[in-house]
Order: sequence, then structure tokens, then C-alpha cells
Amino acid sequence: MDEPFAALDEFTRHRLQEDLQELWRELGCTVLFVTHSVYEAAFLARRIVCMSPRPGRIARVIASPLAADATRIAPDYVALVAAVSDALRDVMDAA
Repeated sequence: MDEPFAALDEFTRHRLQEDLQELWRELGCTVLFVTHSVYEAAFLARRIVCMSPRPGRIARVIASPLAADATRIAPDYVALVAAVSDALRDVMDAA
């Protein structure tokens, strides 16, 4: 899925993220979800892949410690957003 929620308002985006999680749990399939949103990646992912700029290569993979029912205000979620943001900053500084 390549940025399927990018053009949506926040309320609709959050609802569809929750719907996607529910579908994922029910079906147990693999979903490759591309996003530029650190918050979206932290909420949805079990593994977050940070890409380098030009050429786009895998620079870092971060495993999510979040429980499947984590909320956007959970301390673990906030810490994961910070860790991904730091990783992206490191990747951009190295480029």
C-alpha cells in the first residue's frame, strides 16, 4: 500500500488505520505499507524500515515494541515515535 491515507483528514485517517489493523489481525496477512508519516508508521507497523535518500536503500530497521492494542498516547508509542524520528535524523545527517 503506497500512502493510501495521505490525502485524508486526521479523523478519517485514524479510523482507517484502526480498520486496517483489525483486518490485519483477522486475516493474518503481510502488509507492506509505505508512508512518510512517522506517527502512522509507529502506530501501524511491527517493523519500521527507514530508507536513505537517493539512492533509496534500507538504512535502518526498527522493531516495534507496541502491543496490538496500543493507543496513540501510550508511553511506548511516544517513545517509538521519538526513536524513529531520531533514526531518520541520523540517516539524513549521514547522507
